[in-house]
Amino acid sequence: MARLKTEDGTVLRDLAQIQPALEALGVQVKPWPTAPEVADLLASPSLDDAQKERVLQGHDRYFEQLQRDAGYQSRDLIVLHDQVPNLDQALAKFSPAHTHDDDEVRYIVDGEGVFGFTFPDGQQAELLVEAGEYINVPADTEHWFHLTERRRIKAVRYFSGTDGWVPNYTGTTIRVDPLT
Repeated sequence: MARLKTEDGTVLRDLAQIQPALEALGVQVKPWPTAPEVADLLASPSLDDAQKERVLQGHDRYFEQLQRDAGYQSRDLIVLHDQVPNLDQALAKFSPAHTHDDDEVRYIVDGEGVFGFTFPDGQQAELLVEAGEYINVPADTEHWFHLTERRRIKAVRYFSGTDGWVPNYTGTTIRVDPLT
C-alpha cells in the first residue's frame, strides 16, 4: 500500500489521506489490481520479450481505458532488479530532481519504487508505490525516483507520445530522508 512521507517526518498510509496531500501537484495515485492470470510471470525476477508482452496483454484493460480517456498511444513494461546490467547507472538518470515535458504514468505490477516531489511551497515528500498501484505525475512536476532496498520493480509505462521523456534536471537539493 502507498505511503507518503513528508519532509517533517509525517507518514500517511491511507490513499484517502495521500491523494488530497498530492492534490497541489495534480499527482494521481489509485489502486489497480494486477491480473491473476500473469501472477506466475510477475513472481519471476526477469522476463523475456514474449513474457513481457503477456504481462502487458494481461493488463491491457487499463491501457484501453487510458487510450479512450486520455489519448495514450503506447505502453511498455520496464523490469528492474539487481541482475540488470548497469542498474545503478540507469537509475542515476532519475534520482536527481527533474521534470518532463509529458506526464509520467506508471502502473506498478510487481515490486516497489519511490517517487519524490517538491510542492509549490518548496516542501518535499516521497511516495512509496507498490504492486497494484497506478501513478500519474503531470508534465512539469518536479520529481525524482529511486528503488527501495528490495531493488525490484516491474512497471507498465504509458506514453502519449515519444518526445516528452528527456529529464529536465532542476538542480533542486533533495532534503527529505529517503523512504525505503
